[in-house]
Amino acid sequence: MGLIVHKYGGTSVGSIEKIKNVAKKIAKVKDEGNDVIVVVSAMSGETNKLVAMANEIASMPDEREYDALISTGEQITSTLLAMALNSMGYPAVSFQGYQIKIVTDSAFTKARIQRIDADNLRKELKAGKIITVSGFQGVDEAGNVTTLGRGGSDTTAVAIAAALKADECIIYTDVDGVYTTDPNICPNARKLDRVTYEEMLEMASLGAKVLQIRSVEFGMKYNVPIRVYKGGG
Repeated sequence: MGLIVHKYGGTSVGSIEKIKNVAKKIAKVKDEGNDVIVVVSAMSGETNKLVAMANEIASMPDEREYDALISTGEQITSTLLAMALNSMGYPAVSFQGYQIKIVTDSAFTKARIQRIDADNLRKELKAGKIITVSGFQGVDEAGNVTTLGRGGSDTTAVAIAAALKADECIIYTDVDGVYTTDPNICPNARKLDRVTYEEMLEMASLGAKVLQIRSVEFGMKYNVPIRVYKGGG
């Protein structure tokens, strides 16, 4: 029994039904006696819609406003998941990056996390609540909403796990694990049971899309155990 951080990608939370399924999975983890924090991406296709709207408004949108816009997709998912859990009788509360607060630099669209003030999370965990978190976002020192780049929800999850010294960070993604090479290209690709941080960093730098490279860096720096599974919704 401990603190478990889950992260669900856009496909896993791509519909109301899938969000309800994730809620059931999280409830089971809670029933096993664990504290749970769930980091979510935007529902699949939602971020692309927001980007398209921004580009329709302006050929080169202001980056501050752009980040404020595209961060809202995750907000929808985290609040819907909290609602689903509450409706099942599991007290839950959603947090946006600025509410936690996840402090980043001011490099809009590709911000880096500088620190996490996790007192609000600790307070809610102590109260027995499940916490749902909008991934992919933070806030700079001036209070501006920032985003962490594509795949940034992975980094949010691992960074929160590091800040709270979680026992494990489980990433649910579109692939069913880490392979020696791209299984879509090479039929002889072999799934690996265990990968070192250094090996995963090398794979990510060569274009592997299993985890965002910054999430691996966080995991290595703070020794966060990370597991990757396919699906989850």
